[in-house]
Order: sequence, then C-alpha cells, then structure tokens
Amino acid sequence: MEFNKARLIFFLKIFSVILISAIIYITLNKKARNHLFPYFNTRCLEYKQKDLSRKLNDRIVDYSAAAKLRGIKVCRNDKDLRDRISNGKLVKVRSGNRYVVDRMTYSIPYITNDSKRLLDEIALRFREKVSKKGLNGVRFVITSMTRKTENVKSLRKTNRNSSENSPHLYGNAFDISYKRITARKWILTNCDRKFLKDALGEVIWQMREEGKCWATYERMQNCFHIVER
Repeated sequence: MEFNKARLIFFLKIFSVILISAIIYITLNKKARNHLFPYFNTRCLEYKQKDLSRKLNDRIVDYSAAAKLRGIKVCRNDKDLRDRISNGKLVKVRSGNRYVVDRMTYSIPYITNDSKRLLDEIALRFREKVSKKGLNGVRFVITSMTRKTENVKSLRKTNRNSSENSPHLYGNAFDISYKRITARKWILTNCDRKFLKDALGEVIWQMREEGKCWATYERMQNCFHIVER
C-alpha cells in the first residue's frame, strides 16, 4: 500500500513538472502559441464572409435533361447498380480527411468519376479557404448520392420535395450538409458555424459560375444539392 502511494506521488510530481514546463513553453514561444490556441479559442472571430447560399437556386426542370445525358442509365434495382459499378460507371466514395460519408437510407455511396472529381475539388477549395482564417481540419458530411428508382419512391413518402426525376438517379448528384461541418477546434461557436456554411456556399457558387456544376440551396433539408455539369 505504501509502495503504491509513493509511486502515485512520484508520477503526480512528474506530471506537474511536465505540465508547468508546457505552459511556460507555450507562453514564451509565439509559434507554439499561435499553433495551439485556435483549438481552444471560444471567441467569435470576425470572418466577414459573404452569404451566397441564396444564389444557389438552380431548378431540376432547367438542367434535368443535360444531367441525364451526362449521367448513368437509371438503376431500377440492385442488379442494375452492380452492373454500373462493375463496368466502372460508378465509383465508391469513402470517408477521409476532407469529408465524411453519412449512413444513407435512400441512396448508396457511389457516384460517377466526374462527380467524384467535382466533390474532391469542392472539399479541397473549402479546406484551403477556411484554413486561411485559422480553422483547420474541416470536414463536411455527404448525406446523399446515387439512388435507385425504388429509393426515390420510398423517399417521396416522407419527403414531398423529392422529385421522381431526381438527378440522384443518374449518379452525378450529391448532397452536402451545411450544418454538419467539423473542424479541429475545441468549441465551434455559432459564428464559426455560420462562417463554415457561408464559406462552403461561396466555394460551390464559384464552381457553379465556372460552369462545373448546378447547385441548389435546400433549406428544408439543410444541405447543398450539387449536380456535376
């Protein structure tokens, strides 16, 4: 008992010395302070980011025909999906250090090659943009990708806004949640979250202006609906 108590006291002393040394080092070392403090800062920073979300207002009727031509043949069932995947028409999207693939009920985590490149470019631009403001390690959540016709029918029972002619049927559409964005910061403030949403919206808007995608700001679903162009 005495031995265990003495060992515990010894480890506590070592821990105290390390902790005090670390505090002194961070206090005196400007580079270390600037690197670590953003993770623990709970204040709202003045990001002054434009909100371009409402300019993302493309309608399905305006681009459906073009999206259909660029996408895959509609999948009626699992067999059709397996055929598209085995033929290389669809590629799998996996969670990584730039985005997270959500657990999907009405779609599968596969999209066309061109759509995957578009998604990766959005993620890269978004990360580069917000890192300049001190928010590092950002990741957004992808909530929907390719659907079968039976998925659309099931979804329409719970979501009246879903379309029978959904671009998700063609494998070149995906939805990104603007509320479920994370960053390497201890506490994300409300203004942090607003900045992340607006910054993501601006990145998508810029790529839309470059003719790389169609996009819609879906307030009811809390997501940006994006279609490769």
